[in-house]
Amino acid sequence: MNVHTAPRPAIADRRFTLATDLDGTFLGGTDADRARLYDWIEANRDSIGLIFVTGRDPEFIMQMCRERGLPWPEYVVGDVGTTIAEVTADGHVTPIPALEEDIAARWKDAGAVVRATLDGHPGLTLQNTAFRYRVSYDLNPDVFDPSAKQRVEEMGHDWLISDNRYFDVLPKGVSKGPSIRRLVDHLGLNPATTLCAGDTMNDLSMLVSGLPAVAVGNSEADLLAQLTDDVYRARAHGAAGILEAIDALDLHDTPKG
Repeated sequence: MNVHTAPRPAIADRRFTLATDLDGTFLGGTDADRARLYDWIEANRDSIGLIFVTGRDPEFIMQMCRERGLPWPEYVVGDVGTTIAEVTADGHVTPIPALEEDIAARWKDAGAVVRATLDGHPGLTLQNTAFRYRVSYDLNPDVFDPSAKQRVEEMGHDWLISDNRYFDVLPKGVSKGPSIRRLVDHLGLNPATTLCAGDTMNDLSMLVSGLPAVAVGNSEADLLAQLTDDVYRARAHGAAGILEAIDALDLHDTPKG
């Protein structure tokens, strides 16, 4: 599937933009649910913009679109908010330097120091990815030593635990929420018609960023406990929960049946 099979209006000129997490959200639900959402997006690209807001890295995103037939997004907020990028016509996720300058300045090339400080820390296994402005670990909650949180704070960074499986070390003040707001402003999108969708704690900052938001039905309990009342809580899981929210919030016509 090509990234752009036909000319489209600028994303700011479209009626609605979906800014969605991947795992458990856009990739969640049944095969039929995902097909219904993806086919609907592809049939309405002139009026729907698509942004992936994910903890995943650009290579994973490109692989998913190429191999699993996901609709290609126009833009990506990846690496838990530390990458802000455009998807080019040839299918590459290309960072937008003007939007990443502040992220890079906050990080100050801290990767090596973070890895050395947390090397061998109980319950943390370094993920095998060449992160630019973050360091991420798989977390084993049975043996995790919470002193890692203090060690990260002492280094001047933020930590984030999501789905009780992942431990992210991020530049101070950087996460999905501030980065999607920065991209929305940069693109001139209408905030009132940009829906954020998520399901785990690393989605919290974007779900409470002031944009319309939905926590899909399979969201983790820790996330639901911290959401504000204006976040839509879908009954349906994953992809079906996204469509449920779009319909309930009257953001775009949705497929019937």
